[in-house]
Amino acid sequence: MKWKKKSVPAEAVKDTAKQFGCDLLTASILLRRGITERGDVQFYLEKDTRYLRNPFMLQGMEDAVERILAAKEEGEKVLVFGDRDADGVTSIAILVGLLESLGMDVSWKLPLGDDPYGLTISAVEEFAAQYGTLIITLDCGISNIKEIERANELNIDVIVTDHHRAQETLPAAYTIVDPKLKEDDKYIYPFPDLAGCGVAYKLASAIRFALKSAYYGQPVCLLNTRPANDDAWVIEVAKLRNLVIVDRLAETIVPGAVSISDTRLGGFLSGQVILTWDAQLQKKALAKVFGGGVEFNMADLQPEIGALMPVTAGKSLFRLKEISHDARYAQDAFGELDVFHNLFVSYVRKKEHLFTEQDSLDLQLAAVGTIADLMPLQNENRIIIQSGLDALNHKMHPGFNALAFKLGIAERRLSAVDVSWNLCPVINSAGRIGRANVSAQLLLEKDPAERDRLAAEVIAMDNERKDLGARVWALANPIAERNFEAFSGNLAVAWGSDIPRGATGITANRLCSQFKAPSVVVSFNDGVGTGSMRSSRGYDLQGILEQCADLFVDWGGHGFAAGFTLELSKWDAFEERLKMAAKTMEFPPAKADADTVNIDAELPLSYLNPDIFEIVDRFQPYGKENKELVFLSRGLKALDISFMGKLEARHVKLTLDAGKYKWAAVYWNAAEKVKADFTLKDKVDAVFRIERNWFKGAEIPQLCILDLQREGVIVAAP
Repeated sequence: MKWKKKSVPAEAVKDTAKQFGCDLLTASILLRRGITERGDVQFYLEKDTRYLRNPFMLQGMEDAVERILAAKEEGEKVLVFGDRDADGVTSIAILVGLLESLGMDVSWKLPLGDDPYGLTISAVEEFAAQYGTLIITLDCGISNIKEIERANELNIDVIVTDHHRAQETLPAAYTIVDPKLKEDDKYIYPFPDLAGCGVAYKLASAIRFALKSAYYGQPVCLLNTRPANDDAWVIEVAKLRNLVIVDRLAETIVPGAVSISDTRLGGFLSGQVILTWDAQLQKKALAKVFGGGVEFNMADLQPEIGALMPVTAGKSLFRLKEISHDARYAQDAFGELDVFHNLFVSYVRKKEHLFTEQDSLDLQLAAVGTIADLMPLQNENRIIIQSGLDALNHKMHPGFNALAFKLGIAERRLSAVDVSWNLCPVINSAGRIGRANVSAQLLLEKDPAERDRLAAEVIAMDNERKDLGARVWALANPIAERNFEAFSGNLAVAWGSDIPRGATGITANRLCSQFKAPSVVVSFNDGVGTGSMRSSRGYDLQGILEQCADLFVDWGGHGFAAGFTLELSKWDAFEERLKMAAKTMEFPPAKADADTVNIDAELPLSYLNPDIFEIVDRFQPYGKENKELVFLSRGLKALDISFMGKLEARHVKLTLDAGKYKWAAVYWNAAEKVKADFTLKDKVDAVFRIERNWFKGAEIPQLCILDLQREGVIVAAP
């Protein structure tokens, strides 16, 4: 194995540390990982939920909230329709839990058995027969054009909340909330990779804001006047709706040069509540600009914000800008008005107690769903997961708690990796065998005894899912093997009536690993083929989906995981198109030096103490697009070596002396390296991850060795 540590200039490390107020080790890791954009750095250094974007930045959000509140007011019957996977199940738990707490007449539904993905016409018609009037989709709906047309015919409004890529034609829904919506081929929302449960959390937060805040739907302007060069003054105004800046205006005016009617201010401020900082000072400045005859009706927020947030008391916006924590992350120029806006949002959040215990519970659901759906652990997803995990480890959601006790992990502090290996597969298992409603009910259940029963049922289904997976694999793998060359050695494809609908996704994943190629797995049932596609080697599946779109009854997903349904009468045509597509598939170049380990930082032995977990935890959560930190240390002494393994001693357990602290370490599949590459009492250089191991409820810090050699054998290349 080659060791590679990217060289970063010492001055760049110092500048980064100073700019973002972090330590030098953190700064060096950020630079080596190429995390240098201010907006990106923010989501590695900040964990507070106030850094989550305002949910009303999502297009269609206010329309969705208004329609839901109207349904509450009128006592309408509402159906929440979700998906069978962990993302869909946690989404249902978030929104249905909220609507039930509001006393709404709400029911929920998701695909069972061999039901297809997404909203169905039968579900719409069944709901209409019950005199329902509003359907809300979660983690689906963006491709349900015909189903939503049918709902419209039956006078049912449909709110689509989804996170999958939209097709060329959008459904005629009442409104659509999806971070992947585009305008002029650009995403409207700044971060398109929210999970479905992330969108559901945003919707729940927006509803709570609408119910609690005096500022919901109210037009508000923040106004600030400040001196400019050459005796001119700048009057800047931000127009807010639901705390989001929707428009800005700045006028530079020389006193006495123009009247207010000659500026754009009058029209911009008309009908707005005007808020300012230090109204007395602002009025003096405005009188200097326009004369004493012009009256501005302004409310002064400085005293109230100062009382609630004492650090701001008595300080001007100019001074607050100089000490602003958030200014370091601003992509564009960060001015006094931006400071005012941040203060106003924090003030409203604190004064109106917008973040509640229910938010903490919902963030747990959103965190687990986001991890399960393998979303990139970047941007907002980092705060959703980190905040959700913190809440989960403080006071676990009752449904997760019931599962955790039965899984033997209730006493542990869970990381994103722990959740992905333990909770997510179990929650997903119910959907795999066509009974996702049990997982959803577990997360909604109020009765502890019933929760305990449901948790046992879900775990039993997980065992059943494992057996099913083994049986389906025994069927699918030979089919894919026989046909691999027919698909030019570029696609692994399996199909048949013996493959259950709920097993297509997990089987497709396994085929990807087996064949190192994208895969397609299709279940035949009642004249319909329901398929899952998974990508490998960085290939974007969108091109294949679009080539076959005219054959599909329905399709959706994204470039690396997608699903579709088609009539079996079109199967032969679909198979031929797949073969044609496979012939022309071109994969992105494979990464060079596959046997190279990239080192995030070299740690002196003095750094190998419990405080290092502050760095390890800072870069959590780890997963897709954010691999675990890898460190190098030199001159460790091997104090103890033993072997592990049930059938044969394949793994190595070590005790490594770092000076003041001694570390337990594991080195997997390395038994043959002992005496060949190192032996007892040797001084060694090691590349490793730092992790927490749990044994009988006790947390044990340990190193997970990736490579280890006698001291001086390998020098890390730049």
